[in-house]
Amino acid sequence: MGLVLPDEGAITVNGNNTQTGYQYRSDIGYMPQLSRFPEHLRVADLFTMIKQLRADVSNYDSELYEEFGIEQIRHKSLGSLSGGMRQQVSAALAFLFDPPIIILDEPTAALDPPSNECLKSKINRSVQTGKLVLVTSHILNDLDDIATQIVYLMEGQVQFFESMETLRKQTSETQLNKIIVRLLTQKQPDAESKPIHH
Repeated sequence: MGLVLPDEGAITVNGNNTQTGYQYRSDIGYMPQLSRFPEHLRVADLFTMIKQLRADVSNYDSELYEEFGIEQIRHKSLGSLSGGMRQQVSAALAFLFDPPIIILDEPTAALDPPSNECLKSKINRSVQTGKLVLVTSHILNDLDDIATQIVYLMEGQVQFFESMETLRKQTSETQLNKIIVRLLTQKQPDAESKPIHH
């Protein structure tokens, strides 16, 4: 997103270096882990304001807006919404401009089960149409049905970057949570082989 500058190396989006311009951001839909909306702004006004910021776009992806029933809460102030409703609004905004790249940070946190499944279905449909969807999450069970590639970070270091299919074959596990436990356990040095110091 260009919000944090890398200490080394470069990040490119479709060949554009994120440190030399901002135009690449128009290709990205973003859902933060915590949405900081103006408390007194109404839901309808938020969508109007965001659309005005992207006046170059006229075709909107309103699937999540409709499936989450956001029209029914359009007159509510954002400060009065529950955590789950805020997540719904934030997810609908991420997909609104039909971007080719979508970044979702802990997207299923606070969502009720129907909304969770609705969002996962939307992610799968987006991937099938050729979009790149990046999901960062600690809730690994929610990734079982949507993830195709896994990048696992621990203390800022990439532990592995493999396809979900490859990881399932390597570990004989089907659930991502169990796959990661298996892989991390394999990386631990054998306790019996450590020298004993007196």
